Amino acid sequence: MDIATLKQTALAMVASGKGILAADESSKTIQKRFDKIGIQSTPDTNIAYRKMLFSADGVEDYVSGVILYDETIRQNIDGVSVPKYLENKGILPGIKVDKGALDLANFPEEKVTEGLDGLRARLTEYKELGAKFAKWRAVITIGSGIPTDLCIEANAEVLARYAALCQEQDIVPIVEPEVLMDADNTIEVCREVTTKTLKKVFERLAAHKVVLEGMILKPNMVIAGKKCPVQAMPKEVAKATVETFLEVVPKIVPGIVFLSGGQSPDQATENLYEINLIPGSPWQLSYSYGRALQDEALTAWAGKDENVKKAQEAFLNRCKKVSLARSPG
Repeated sequence: MDIATLKQTALAMVASGKGILAADESSKTIQKRFDKIGIQSTPDTNIAYRKMLFSADGVEDYVSGVILYDETIRQNIDGVSVPKYLENKGILPGIKVDKGALDLANFPEEKVTEGLDGLRARLTEYKELGAKFAKWRAVITIGSGIPTDLCIEANAEVLARYAALCQEQDIVPIVEPEVLMDADNTIEVCREVTTKTLKKVFERLAAHKVVLEGMILKPNMVIAGKKCPVQAMPKEVAKATVETFLEVVPKIVPGIVFLSGGQSPDQATENLYEINLIPGSPWQLSYSYGRALQDEALTAWAGKDENVKKAQEAFLNRCKKVSLARSPG
């Protein structure tokens, strides 16, 4: 483990004014995105879409890194491997390494993320392909009687084991424990579950001797569930989020890159803006958005070559807005 390299990469991932583009949709997920514009997901259409995003002029001003899917990291853009293409633009290539959240046996409606089997070998290969960081997502569902302690503990353990394996290869782990916002819970319940989840995650990271200065945290914001009749305003979301993180996230973690988690592009941007208005945070407070950065560009593109320029303009416009939300003033 080269701690200096890990620290350097982690700091570059949360460089001022920049964030991470989550372009790691699985084959199943990207088809759902493409269903909205009426096209079929194939390796060719997938790379055409991602080329539209990655080749946007000046994207490197707003994007420090891109999370790739296994298919994408093996593809080429203009005769250059995708990782090298990104690096040539000053963007760090990363890779999604989990195998998805599957049913947690004997715990109905709860999930545990799988993918530890063979992970060391896969990380070795991904490093050779050019990956500088990785991502593993765990999902915590709020509902009647859930999440259980066992679900939180199981996901915290696999996150920590994944992170340790990444650092062994000098790959910075993005640790993503996502408390879902799909239910009817209040912001107070989200705060309670987020606090409990993050405490357990950092407990297990410490147990596995993960170097906190060489990792990035990708959490949910503290926000009411989408079905809650009382939706918290951005200032309330920001206050609850920052207070929660000050309570449970060690100060030596270099950065927090929030996921958008089903928020609209405007909502994700405004909430990040309000979070960064609150003074005193010891971390870089950035973003790792997927749909919130891509949705407008995807709609504008619609799978047509003649729409690439228009789609790139939409993408860059959203990137600029989110970048500015990191440094409000």
